[in-house]
Amino acid sequence: MIVGFILACEALFWVLLFGGLAVRYLLRLRTLSTVLLLLVPVLDVVLLAAIALHLASGAQADTGHGLGALYLGFTVAWGHPVIRWADARFAHRFAGGPPPPKPPKAGAAAVRREAAAWLRTTAGCALGAGVLLGLVLFTGDPERTAALNGFFATLGIVMFWNTVIGAWGIAAALASPAARNGTGAAAEPRRPQGGS
Repeated sequence: MIVGFILACEALFWVLLFGGLAVRYLLRLRTLSTVLLLLVPVLDVVLLAAIALHLASGAQADTGHGLGALYLGFTVAWGHPVIRWADARFAHRFAGGPPPPKPPKAGAAAVRREAAAWLRTTAGCALGAGVLLGLVLFTGDPERTAALNGFFATLGIVMFWNTVIGAWGIAAALASPAARNGTGAAAEPRRPQGGS
């Protein structure tokens, strides 16, 4: 039941996101668009309440409850950047907005981008762990919530790979020829001198 509810929340996230952007840029109804986009974080509250009430009613915690906690952590941490990313593309495609900037590949800007991604994923792990702990404490029955304890190890694995990927990205940004030249972008090839 909870897994189905999580999947419904995920589907509704995308419906609200693309619906809100379509209403804004295709129908030019900015107020309705704002309402639809503001409903996106409400989904997180609804999902958390559903999980907590399900456990409070005496249900045994299972994989679905743990996945719900992790899903909440990551949607809170990454939801806003995803909306901003989609908004820039909708604005460009349907409202004559500027083309979305390409992500930097080298230099300080690329390092900042990698660090921000690492921090967001770390925040998602911390929020997920906080939700897991909150559910354990809220339920007050360690036997019924034992299945949630395994998800802390999952978050540890995510953090390990998050750190490896972040360090790799930062090293690549610093080691690129553009970063060594101090240009922050790939250097233009030199044109031959002379001739016509």
